[in-house]
Amino acid sequence: MRSKRKWSRRAWIFLLPNLLGTTGFVLIPFLDVFRRSLLQAVGGGFVGLNNYWALLENKAFRLAAFNTARFMAICLPLLLLLSLEVAVMFQSVADKGNRKRRWKDLKAGFTLPMAIPAASVVVFFQMLFDEKGWLNLLVGRLGFAGRDWLNSASAFWVLVVCYIWKNLGYDMLLWLTGIAGIEKEQYEAARVQGAGDFACFYYITLPQLKGTASVTALLSFVNAFRVFREAYLLSGDYPHESIYMLQHLFNNWFVNLDIQKLTAAASLLVIATGMLLLSAGALFRVPGAGEAGRAGEKKKKKGWRNG
Repeated sequence: MRSKRKWSRRAWIFLLPNLLGTTGFVLIPFLDVFRRSLLQAVGGGFVGLNNYWALLENKAFRLAAFNTARFMAICLPLLLLLSLEVAVMFQSVADKGNRKRRWKDLKAGFTLPMAIPAASVVVFFQMLFDEKGWLNLLVGRLGFAGRDWLNSASAFWVLVVCYIWKNLGYDMLLWLTGIAGIEKEQYEAARVQGAGDFACFYYITLPQLKGTASVTALLSFVNAFRVFREAYLLSGDYPHESIYMLQHLFNNWFVNLDIQKLTAAASLLVIATGMLLLSAGALFRVPGAGEAGRAGEKKKKKGWRNG
């Protein structure tokens, strides 16, 4: 008991600087933002939820919120599924003993976008999707009419491709880490009993990737908010309405010092994001060590009785 208290005390001592920094530079400033969202920008009079009602009636906020939610709803499932498929492919190749150089080069190609700066990525996509870019040049040579990709509704899909291309390799590595933690004996036993590749994936791999799925989804969700850099560099402060995100709105309100709307929107975004993450955490909940241990003991007892 004393040793546990001693280790607990040491853990809190090591965590204390981080906790103090987080409290002083993140938590307290956010509480001040929430307080300001209930006040007038000039005079500091209490207005309650009036700032929030005005925010919800704002057309720019509704457009930005819709575009952000649409981007998340399309990009996150696509990214998670594609990265999982690529990770399973590479793991399957490795399990079959294929160590050819081309597979290693291909894996490096998927992870290469992680090392490329956002500005360089944007330059490449501008050269590709500009009205006079490479894609329109190719389409014109094939006899079709080009289009202004970055100043039309197609800008949304350009941003989707940019986000997935940038983050596919990162999520692939996370999935590979989770797959590597699964014992190989389970696959060998399943194949002896006649299970195929799909059965092994569905009944062995997929159920044991819940923890990896929750971490990968969370990090992908955070990275999706960082796509503002690409959107801003592609089209500036006021892009096409299909890629006008919440980050554009916050940036413009900050420049105009519209404190009432800015603080209300920031508070509302944090509350909505927190509720979403709590719901996702409950969905991907992984049993704790105690539950896993009890499940293992039950299996042992059952096997002994049946044996």
